[in-house]
Amino acid sequence: MRHLPPSFLTLSATLAGAALALTPAGPAFAQETTQPDEQAVPGEAVVDEAANEIIVFARSLRGQVDAAEAPLLELGEEDIASYGAGSIDELLELLAPQVTSGSGRGDGRPVILVNGVRIASFRELRSYPPEAIEKVEVFPESVAQKYGYSADQRVVNIILKANYASREIEAEYGQPWDGGFSTQEVEATLLRISGPSRFNLNLRWENGSILTEAERGVLQAVGSVGLPGDPDQARYRSLVSDTAGLEGTVNWTTSLDDAGTSLSLNGTVERDDSFSLQGLDTVTLTDPGGITALRVLGAEDPRTVDRRTTTYSVASALNATVADWQLTGTVDASRQDQRTLTARRADTSGLVAAAAAGTLPITGDLGQLPDAGLDRADSTTDTLSSKITANGRPLLLPAGDLSVTLDAGYDWTRLTREDTRSATQRAQLTRGNVNGGISVSIPLTSVRDDFLADVGNLSLNLTGGVDHLSDFGTLTDWSAGLIWGVTDTLTFRATRVGREQAPSLAQLGNPTIETPNVSIFDFNTGQTVLATIISGGNPTLPEQQQSDWNVGVNWQLPFLERSNIELEYVNTQSEDVAQGFPVLTPTIEAAFPRRVSRDADGRLVSVDQRPVTFAQQKSSRIRVGLNLTGPLGDPFTPEQQAARESRDPLRSALRPGGGTSGGTAAPGRTPSSGQSGGPGGPGRRGGGFGADLTPEQRDQMAAFRQTFCSSDPAVSGAADLTVLPEGLQQRLRGPDGQIAPERLQTFRERFCSREAPFGRSSGAGGQTSAPGAGAPPPSDSERDEREQPRPAAAGGATPQTGGPAGGAPRGGPGGGPGSGRGGNPFGGGGNGQGRWNLNLDYRYELENEALISEGGPVLDLLNGDALTSDPESRHRVQLRGGLFYRGLGASLQGQYISASDLNGSIRPGGTDLRFGDLATFSLRTFVNMNERGTLTQRVPLLENVRVSFSIDNIFDARRRVTDEAGVVPIRYQPFLQDAVGRRFEIELRKLF
Repeated sequence: MRHLPPSFLTLSATLAGAALALTPAGPAFAQETTQPDEQAVPGEAVVDEAANEIIVFARSLRGQVDAAEAPLLELGEEDIASYGAGSIDELLELLAPQVTSGSGRGDGRPVILVNGVRIASFRELRSYPPEAIEKVEVFPESVAQKYGYSADQRVVNIILKANYASREIEAEYGQPWDGGFSTQEVEATLLRISGPSRFNLNLRWENGSILTEAERGVLQAVGSVGLPGDPDQARYRSLVSDTAGLEGTVNWTTSLDDAGTSLSLNGTVERDDSFSLQGLDTVTLTDPGGITALRVLGAEDPRTVDRRTTTYSVASALNATVADWQLTGTVDASRQDQRTLTARRADTSGLVAAAAAGTLPITGDLGQLPDAGLDRADSTTDTLSSKITANGRPLLLPAGDLSVTLDAGYDWTRLTREDTRSATQRAQLTRGNVNGGISVSIPLTSVRDDFLADVGNLSLNLTGGVDHLSDFGTLTDWSAGLIWGVTDTLTFRATRVGREQAPSLAQLGNPTIETPNVSIFDFNTGQTVLATIISGGNPTLPEQQQSDWNVGVNWQLPFLERSNIELEYVNTQSEDVAQGFPVLTPTIEAAFPRRVSRDADGRLVSVDQRPVTFAQQKSSRIRVGLNLTGPLGDPFTPEQQAARESRDPLRSALRPGGGTSGGTAAPGRTPSSGQSGGPGGPGRRGGGFGADLTPEQRDQMAAFRQTFCSSDPAVSGAADLTVLPEGLQQRLRGPDGQIAPERLQTFRERFCSREAPFGRSSGAGGQTSAPGAGAPPPSDSERDEREQPRPAAAGGATPQTGGPAGGAPRGGPGGGPGSGRGGNPFGGGGNGQGRWNLNLDYRYELENEALISEGGPVLDLLNGDALTSDPESRHRVQLRGGLFYRGLGASLQGQYISASDLNGSIRPGGTDLRFGDLATFSLRTFVNMNERGTLTQRVPLLENVRVSFSIDNIFDARRRVTDEAGVVPIRYQPFLQDAVGRRFEIELRKLF
């Protein structure tokens, strides 16, 4: 093949795109020009030496994100199926290492887009089954700015199937390998997707039983163990709370006009209950002779915490196109009511007086004390978040379109607290935030537009924002970033971020509460003691100044298909850092002496853990991500494919000409590796049901569909079935030779749910459908770009492949359980090939320091100092590998954190703590019954059923913490570090 200059290819692609737009048969016209024994590579310009003309094979999947950077990860349907997830929420949990930001700011959660546009809330689709997804794209943090978010969150774009319907019920049971408690969950989900319209209903119930310290043999702290015969504290302290939860969610999305305007509404109600045991009361009795005894009492009325949280949430999003601008408006409001009942300490003053008077033996029966009653804490959190974004391309530069995003919003929060333990009783805090920002993406060089093409693709991103807080004043933020696409497979990026951030309302104004008898490790004495903890807010906290660098490179590996390696460097610096009170080491106690109270013997009595301000904190780290994937096994033989379709004749009838599907090419065609051999794919001519029809026949079929698929039974019942192919009519007839109503209804469901039934591909291969509702209108240069191959990303199908399993089509009959654009309700099937994947995430902490105050000590958090009871580890590794083949799936997850130290031996009697390294592994297996031969025919109840079995923490590993003598402190006993350990779970999932 001759290599043509970029400018010529750009022009040719533009002309080909115009021709494609005017051609009724879509992708079929280009495929007809290929020779039967040749296989064209999608997305490449092929030169016909004889005719000296260029034929472009290009596809653009609706709902894709238009960004300068290639996705860090792309997952097709087979890749998604290989994870065995039961919902989108669960899928993102499994993808956590790839979708979580390494910026070190916030909670690391990603931005979620649906079909390339913002949504009001993740609640809108978290319960969707993964089978409803056509593709998942993961982008770096810089892409978030285009959608009005800050540059410290990765972007996950979920492209839904154009047509999908399912009813699902899922039941789970899990428990530790050693028993003691169990969890149960039942979830029912209804989902219907029809183009831009979606409806989802989800109901969830979950329950978990209690686990006490006695069931795990946990030793009790000094000061909590009484005389022999006294009640055992461990029986009245819970490691795992008794829990129960209910949730109901309704989501509705609809198109408002033909211009892509859409409206979505979401409503959710959640209730979560928990009940925990906090131990028994203690009292120290002294007889007239001065002899003392610590007694434990109150087994009839243990100390408990009973909490109920009820949350009401509503959200809405409106997407519209105005001129050349894409407008998105979102609003998300919620109210959370929490009621907490805490048992009070018993009044033991009478016992103390009686023992001192000699009327009560200090070792005798203490009797039963009156009920001390309950303390009640009520909190209400009201939030409202609204945002309007406008994205457009107002200017064409030599290197491409200038992209501009404008955003404006208003956020409102009110916290109301009432607590009988607080002196203020009631506190109310309110914050309003008027905010706005601008993001500009400036193309500097472009290979596509042949402007300084030798440099590659270089673009500059600039953002600026302002927030005005009603209780804190005005804050600003800004960022600047460069993205350099050296080649289609190598991309560099660098981002500089500066922002001002206010403390949260809770940090500033939570009511002050004292909680007695809390277990805490005293580094000065090396003992675990029970002390009073003071919590609440600190109104003197200042604003925080943040300054970050993020530099990364992404390289698509040339020796393995659709795999990549990512290298990232992150440097963060903050001044006037507000955070919770750190772990009480001697260094911290010396820096905040007024926060600690000790008695005359040096015993720790209380710790004030209200937030404090550090002068400065800085950290830097390197992150390496490796994503590998590939096909597994051989495709179905023609005989196997025929046997599969013989079990479902209508599926075969819905193929072009009633032919085979999946990766089995038409006679004389052999799909190449990684390309679709299904309808509309480059492995065969055609492009869906009716692809070989003449234009007149297609018009006739379109008219038939309009009548046959009408919602009015009188209209649909009058449809002329004689226009259907004779072979299909035969399959619709029953033994009496007449059209069988049940077969006709099945055909109607499948036929009417298909996105593109006449001469167009219904899958990604040859996709010619318009962007989803709310997708930004393409600019002229973007239309040109759609004719160019998009750089591949790791982990799944490239936009040029028809299916991620090396030939698995996205087309297929619709209707019925899990109907959509894939034949198997669980996302498998296809041409019979499977998938394997391997994801590795490694993080190395270069530096992590905190300056307590100007001129004060510097805490080296990687070399013995700590801000929490779990010190920082220098090395962290997350590994996941998975296999999925013909309905059988397995994945292995591993996590590793390196050893670390916590210095506490500055004073005599103190001790250092050694936190050992920890490696855990979890295994998940599952089987889709539909793909296990004739099993579902023998046991019809198993049709559309998936059974999963998983084991978490296979080797029952727990982090070991020891002092300088090698002894495990009571506070750091293994079961206090991880109460669950090795755990198994069984899941049954059925689609109806």
